[in-house]
Amino acid sequence: MRLRRGYLSTEDEMGVQVSVIREEWADRRVPLPAYQTAGSAGADICANLPEDLRAEGVVLQPMDRVIVPTGIRVAVPQGFEMQIRPRSGLALKHGITLPNTPGTIDSDYRGPLGVALVNLGATPYVVRHGDRIAQCVVAPVVQARFEVVEALDDTARGVGGFGSTGVR
Repeated sequence: MRLRRGYLSTEDEMGVQVSVIREEWADRRVPLPAYQTAGSAGADICANLPEDLRAEGVVLQPMDRVIVPTGIRVAVPQGFEMQIRPRSGLALKHGITLPNTPGTIDSDYRGPLGVALVNLGATPYVVRHGDRIAQCVVAPVVQARFEVVEALDDTARGVGGFGSTGVR
């Protein structure tokens, strides 16, 4: 692999380079975001808890929300965003999801990367140090220009709102 204009390349484009630094307090044994399979769209993000929480973890009671630290900061290249999304297994098995899904890490943000989690399940859930808690997808961004006009163009759907296209 070689670096070419912000991209990692082999023969084909492999992806955008996201620079990562670890927080001073972070456990270096916790993996950086990583793709679990060759076909994964999202890289799993792990909880990296402060030392005083590592043994017992973070307990999420039903309907509780908490920001779980990852111990990293990232630099997403300009023209891209990092979307933070739930892990389907946690959502299905335990009701653990993100209250603001997808969360967006903008290209100009350099603060700590925390993952907002919510427990929609019926029982408490413990987030353990090193657990894979979310996934990130790096995607291109297009900034739109917003302009006031006199009228909007007509479409087949028209002004139909939620549910207007039917169920089947």
